[in-house]
Amino acid sequence: MMRKRLFGLSFARRLNGFKFVRQLPIGPYFVDFACRQVGLVVEVDGSQHANSRHDARRDDYMTVNGWSVVRFWNGCVLQDRERVLETIVEIVENRLVQEVRSFDLTFVPARRSDDGG
Repeated sequence: MMRKRLFGLSFARRLNGFKFVRQLPIGPYFVDFACRQVGLVVEVDGSQHANSRHDARRDDYMTVNGWSVVRFWNGCVLQDRERVLETIVEIVENRLVQEVRSFDLTFVPARRSDDGG
């Protein structure tokens, strides 16, 4: 599958020692990629996901249930794979922990019980 090659994961699907799986079912949803070790969901989105209420509900479900969610536009993955991988590494190594919402990147950390969620 194209996405597997885009992320440059080895046959063991590891990135800096963190194992990722594809198409993991979480509740009523299937996520593109997930790292169970750190509770990270990675989504690669096309333009149909712009301002999607469905994705907002889905992200809310994930974060309430202990998963952080990062979303990249598929164009960014294709054009700047290195930066995408560096961002994922920053998240799994706990160097990016604050919510980010920009044109080409959305990161929503998992809600903790002390966050009121």
